[in-house]
Amino acid sequence: MTAEDAIKKAESLNLGIIFTEHFDFDIPGELDFSFNPKEYFSEYEKFRGEKVRLGVEIGLQKSAVEANKNFLAQADFDMVIGSIHVVDNFDIYFPEFFAGKNKITAYKEYFAAMIENISEVDFDILGHIDYICRNAPYENNSLEYEIFQTEIDEVLKILIEREKVLELNTRRLEKKSVLYELLPIYKKYKELGGKFITIGSDAHKVETVGANFKIALNFAEELNLIPVTFSNRKILY
Repeated sequence: MTAEDAIKKAESLNLGIIFTEHFDFDIPGELDFSFNPKEYFSEYEKFRGEKVRLGVEIGLQKSAVEANKNFLAQADFDMVIGSIHVVDNFDIYFPEFFAGKNKITAYKEYFAAMIENISEVDFDILGHIDYICRNAPYENNSLEYEIFQTEIDEVLKILIEREKVLELNTRRLEKKSVLYELLPIYKKYKELGGKFITIGSDAHKVETVGANFKIALNFAEELNLIPVTFSNRKILY
């Protein structure tokens, strides 16, 4: 989608919008998720204002630490999402990562990578904690907190200690079962001292801009978590 179309859709929903183009350094395969931050700002800063901000989503992995630091130093981003897209040199969007693994093994490897990498780069928000579920090939691909509690709690403790914010990604929220799946995770985040969440529709198409936001807002209110946004890397709420 074009920036103009995304902005128009956000305006129609009475929403602001933050562009979070992907920068995934050293991602396996032939896909290229890199760009020049200076050129990005040169092209898109004309849109920047009260309702439109420029952010980025960086892929967190050991081989990308220095590249991520160098990248972020080159531009004045409003918001930085840190996400786990690669585990053990496999892009977890594709089935090769899951080959020969049962669900518990695959999910534990995902959270181990998350624990290892969320202390390395100065991001603002941990993106889509449940990303592993999107393309997992298992009959039941849900994220059961009771099974992965040790790993998830460690992630949440690191985020709170580093004063980072947990995203509530709305991509999967059209299924009521996902709310029950995520409830104990965000409840624990609150119990451990987490205060804020960001709400992101992770929209790669115009029609999904702002998708499921009302569901997310009700979810946040139920847990007494405060939805926030960012400007110049500072929290606004």
